[in-house]
Amino acid sequence: MPKRRANGEGNIRKRKDGRWEGRYTAGYDEDGKVITKNVLGKTQAEVKEKLRAAIESSKQLDPVKAGSYTLEQWLRLWNSVYVEPQVRYSTREFYHNAIDHHIIPELGSTKLEKLSMLQIQRFYNELLKNGRVQKPNQPELPKVCIRRNSRNGCRHSIL
Repeated sequence: MPKRRANGEGNIRKRKDGRWEGRYTAGYDEDGKVITKNVLGKTQAEVKEKLRAAIESSKQLDPVKAGSYTLEQWLRLWNSVYVEPQVRYSTREFYHNAIDHHIIPELGSTKLEKLSMLQIQRFYNELLKNGRVQKPNQPELPKVCIRRNSRNGCRHSIL
């Protein structure tokens, strides 16, 4: 009799072609239907590892919304998930100020998939011109937020 897997761990089976397949629930669409994804491998152990990694990555972000995030939505998500639990109060306020008073009013409505480095550089140049940032070589708040934010977005295949 095969071993049972716990809820949320997906399932693993051997296919007719000899490969192993792991299936898992990645989330739900707007209508409430289940989004099922799969991973394939030559051995059962390989599929177990791939399945574990795929389930972990699917828990971090909503795969349905990944393509439709605006910069404002992603910044707020990034701030609450990655920044607030890991930094001191003063750093949290520093980022909050940059996001709410500088970045969102200018670039917040831009979809992430349409955001370009040219737009970000123009935004930063405008901050320099208006005196919002003191020195061009000094890492200031909006630039730091966007740089750190883009690292996390790339890691989760949003950007």
